[in-house]
Parts: sequence; structure tokens; C-alpha cells
Amino acid sequence: MTTTATPAAFDTRALREGIEHRDAEALLALYAEDAELRMVDRKTQPSHPLVMHGLEEIGAMLGDIYGREMTHKLEQVVVQGDHVAFMESCRYPDGVRVLMASMADLRDGRIVDQTSIQAWDETGPEQ
Repeated sequence: MTTTATPAAFDTRALREGIEHRDAEALLALYAEDAELRMVDRKTQPSHPLVMHGLEEIGAMLGDIYGREMTHKLEQVVVQGDHVAFMESCRYPDGVRVLMASMADLRDGRIVDQTSIQAWDETGPEQ
């Protein structure tokens, strides 16, 4: 009798709970040890993105972001094969909003390569 191993599935529930409960440790558990994350925004533009390698660097970034006093919401998530895409919206107490879209490659159900693009309100919160 032959058995075929089923590849591990990406845990979208853990992604949602980690984002919406601001749990950086739970989010870090979704990354492979050798993961790489690129962040593109107004300051770290496409030709010079912020690049983090491994769990230590990614964990420090997640700790900073999810340690801030703001709300986070997972708006959409799509998993297809060994890829995941998700959109997150954030709001600071003063009303400033941030929108982030991410695309990642998966290995054994964990993120190994992610690119995120974020946009911030530049005109201040809506009145």
C-alpha cells in the first residue's frame, strides 16, 4: 500500500486571528525559518525595498507593527496552491489609515517569500 503525503495547508484562520488580535508571535509562526519579506511603500520604493531575512528580522518588524496602538483587519485572503495573497486595513487612533496588499509563496504551509505594498493616508484623517 502506497501513501501520498498531503502538503501542509496555510492557516488562514491563524492569519486572521494574528492580524486582528495584534499577535505578532502567532503571525511569526506562519513564516518558514528562512523566509524573506520585502516591504514597498513611499519611503522604501520598489528599487530599494526594505528586505527582512529570517525569523529574527521578520519577528522584529511584526513586533513593531502589531505593538502599535492601532486596529488591524484582514479584508481578503486567497490561497491557491503554494501561494497566498491577502489585504489588510489598519487605522491609527487619530484616524490615519494604512492599506497593505501582500503576495507570498508557501512551502509546507508556511510563508517563504513575501512582498507587501502599503499605502498611508497622506492628507490626514477624514473629518
